[in-house]
Amino acid sequence: STICVSAGMTEESVRLAAAALATAEHARIKIELPVSTVCMEYICHMKAPKMLSWIEKTVSEARKYVSDVEFAAMDATRAEPDFLRDAIDIAVRAGATSVSVYDSAAETMPDVFAEFIGEIVARTPVPVGVLCDDKNGLACAEALMSVKKGATTIKTSVGGNALSLETFAGMIRNCGNSFGVQTDVRYTELNRTVRQIAWISDGKKGESSVLPLSNSGEGSIILDKNDSREAVAEAVKKLGYDLSDEDSEKVYTEFLRAAEKKNVDARELEAIVASTALQVPETYKLISFVVNSGNTIAATAQITLEKSGAQVTGVDVGNGPIDAAFLAIEQIVGHHYELDDFQIQAVTEGKEAMGRSLVKLRSDGKLYSGSGISMDIIGASIRAYLNAINKIRYEEG
Repeated sequence: STICVSAGMTEESVRLAAAALATAEHARIKIELPVSTVCMEYICHMKAPKMLSWIEKTVSEARKYVSDVEFAAMDATRAEPDFLRDAIDIAVRAGATSVSVYDSAAETMPDVFAEFIGEIVARTPVPVGVLCDDKNGLACAEALMSVKKGATTIKTSVGGNALSLETFAGMIRNCGNSFGVQTDVRYTELNRTVRQIAWISDGKKGESSVLPLSNSGEGSIILDKNDSREAVAEAVKKLGYDLSDEDSEKVYTEFLRAAEKKNVDARELEAIVASTALQVPETYKLISFVVNSGNTIAATAQITLEKSGAQVTGVDVGNGPIDAAFLAIEQIVGHHYELDDFQIQAVTEGKEAMGRSLVKLRSDGKLYSGSGISMDIIGASIRAYLNAINKIRYEEG
């Protein structure tokens, strides 16, 4: 990962940005300056010749501190074409290693913007990225069409007016094949992380929980009792599961039972998959667990499992009680599996609420989910983790 700091518009702000990046392994300073006539005069009180001089000066100053400098042309779609070309050329000569072009006005149609980017890419010797404001709903199409024209970076955000990270990632997943574009982003993990960032940024907690409850991110999935087997199967596939016909039938039967009472959303559908699909004999059976945690001690976990009649104990230290418990289980199992998603959900309300934990592990590219229910969320998490591991071991065996 690269840590990038926007350096503002003065030489002093460039030095401050460099100081902020002093310990970054991969550091980048971004010089963001307006290039449209109206923004140059309103924001910087500069005419075109002075702005060109200032671009050269600030980019050169940034290059003194870091080897990676980005020049960002703000409001580029409303700039005079000749001036925009000169601004980019001067920035590159001054040491910019990449250029970003901003559609700040959000008024350019996607096909026109793509041609605009294609022309810049053709004459610019460094990588070109784009940032599209989404206030008029055009950003996603602009960005994807820009990729086809040679843009190498799409700037996205969590919150704000710029193109949504989740939205663009989802568009690549759903439409990327048609455009020859793909990514190795883990969508479930991405959606969970984005919601965590938003929760932290808002500084708010849910009214009914002291923990931010995870969500699969597939908020568009709402099914009712009238949905067909095919619709349910497609929704399950959208969540990332590849089920056999037998397991798909089990999921559909359980779905109908749940849908008689209420509509089923993504989180509830995942719980149905975890509790009904790929149910297998227990390779590992939970015998006992002891977990210690506090603000003055490291979290530790001692887990005892039974396999083939023999009991095996694992002890480990982690970043929190659940992490320690998972590591202790891995110690016993002797294998680390990729944790694709981890959710804690409230099943009932009140101080004595039941909690459900959902764990999704990935092995050889395939997703396995495990579910556990308990009044103790640590116990529920341990059971869910074991449930997923037992499914993996059963298939491996």
